[in-house]
Amino acid sequence: MRLRVEFTTEPFDLDEAPAHALVAREVIEAAGLDAVDVGPFGNTAEGSADAVLTALDAVLRRTLEAGATRISLQVNVLGEER
Repeated sequence: MRLRVEFTTEPFDLDEAPAHALVAREVIEAAGLDAVDVGPFGNTAEGSADAVLTALDAVLRRTLEAGATRISLQVNVLGEER
C-alpha cells in the first residue's frame, strides 16, 4: 500500500522555526520518502505504508520531545505499491 501524509506541528513561530519544526523536517527528509515537501505551514510526503508509518512514529515522538504542543496529521491511501 502507498500512503501520502500531511502534517503540521505547533506552536507556530513566524519569526524563527521552532525546534519541533526543525526536528520534523530532519526526520521526514531522512526517512527516504518520495515527494517530500517541507514548508512553514505544513509538510507532505509519500511512500510505502511501512516507510510512512515508521517516519510518522519518529515524527510524533521526536517533535513532542522537542516541544510541540499539537500535531495535526492526515494520511491518505494512494493505492497499491508499484
